[in-house]
Amino acid sequence: MKPDPEAGLAARDGACLWHPYTQMLNRPAPLEVVRGAGVYLYTADGRRYLDGVSSWWVNTHGHAHPKLNAALARQADTLEHVIFAGCTHPPAVELAERLVALLPAGLTRVFYSDNGSTAVEVALKLAWQYWQNRGEPERRTFIALERAYHGDTVGAMSVSAATSFTAPFGPILFPVVRVADPGCCAGADGRLRQRGSSECLADLEAQLEKLGAGVAGVVVEPMLQGVAGMIVQPPEYLAGVRRLCDRYGTLLLADEVFTGFGRTGRMFACEHAQVAPDIICLSKGLTAGYMPLAATAATEAIYESFLSEDRGRTFFHGHSYTANPLACAVGLASLDIFRDEDVLGRIARLEAQLRAGLEPLGELPWVGDVRVIGGVGVVELAPAPGAAGGYFDEVGPRVARAFLDRGLLIRPLGNVVYFMPPYAITDDEAAWALGEIAAVVRAVDEL
Repeated sequence: MKPDPEAGLAARDGACLWHPYTQMLNRPAPLEVVRGAGVYLYTADGRRYLDGVSSWWVNTHGHAHPKLNAALARQADTLEHVIFAGCTHPPAVELAERLVALLPAGLTRVFYSDNGSTAVEVALKLAWQYWQNRGEPERRTFIALERAYHGDTVGAMSVSAATSFTAPFGPILFPVVRVADPGCCAGADGRLRQRGSSECLADLEAQLEKLGAGVAGVVVEPMLQGVAGMIVQPPEYLAGVRRLCDRYGTLLLADEVFTGFGRTGRMFACEHAQVAPDIICLSKGLTAGYMPLAATAATEAIYESFLSEDRGRTFFHGHSYTANPLACAVGLASLDIFRDEDVLGRIARLEAQLRAGLEPLGELPWVGDVRVIGGVGVVELAPAPGAAGGYFDEVGPRVARAFLDRGLLIRPLGNVVYFMPPYAITDDEAAWALGEIAAVVRAVDEL
């Protein structure tokens, strides 16, 4: 049967497209987005939505930014792609140099891949082979946080928490040792409390002591665990993790796929604790939401462990679109905007607005916690009696629909409502969005 041209894309796409996280029956049709500008998305039916999730946490400077558009067009006129094994090109070289200059000290070598999950896969493989190349093959165990999420490829799922996201693939995942994260947990009164850094660090040290020379690395999302429910960490926790990794002679792997490029108010989240990991994973904001690109940066010591006349010590990993010139060019233009337009200053102002707009909601009896870091504001709703809580709490879809009705695109993580707009949002736009969030949260029992 030929599709009806009058039916519209949204009515036809079920025949061939497979959207992530939307396979449940009776879900609403996806929004047919036809244009973006600034912080807004425009749909085929003429509606406008403020992008309150930065299009899955990737957009930094707003949609259709003229400087990014121009950089992409210029690069397309010169070189769209070339194999990166045995070849190189100026945008990749310059972007690596610019990143090394911005990253925490000691991260001197950049390995490109395609997305956040592959950045983590690269990091895990680098750490594993590093110890083999050093003659310490017994270091095979990774330690990760209790509610970790690091991506959807096999290695990234392995270091992620055992959840419904990973459950179907359990038999193909490698074992990981879990330690407590410094997030909120429910107290006897039903209110949320923050686990103390000392409590969580003691748990980590106990595992490092127990496993000894068998630990390949400790994997963390620094300062802000995203999919886990926007869990905010105190800086002293991250500093403590670095000290323990040094004390027990293992690697610290920082997954900054989400937290990098200003999301927590610093260019990189590790800066909050003034620590440098041994390996850092970057993606999402790397190209301001324009092109798929990831980078895994490592120390010179890790890089040098692969240098040898023995080809068996080579890091045999690569992707067809590694260091794509179009993506690198946009990444460079994004760094120019950070440098020239005081983007971090804008995020600081946004953080103040988020605190002023959201913290009063913490007085509501059905709000368990309010937390803000950088450009991310979070309202965690206390699960209703008998409710699932977490990612599958049914309050999430109801709240999401209420926001759409008000012209605001927000995708709660179950009972965790978060607002994370592009940094280009104006004070007036942020004030409007925070007013809508407050209205929905105050009326959540009526949804």
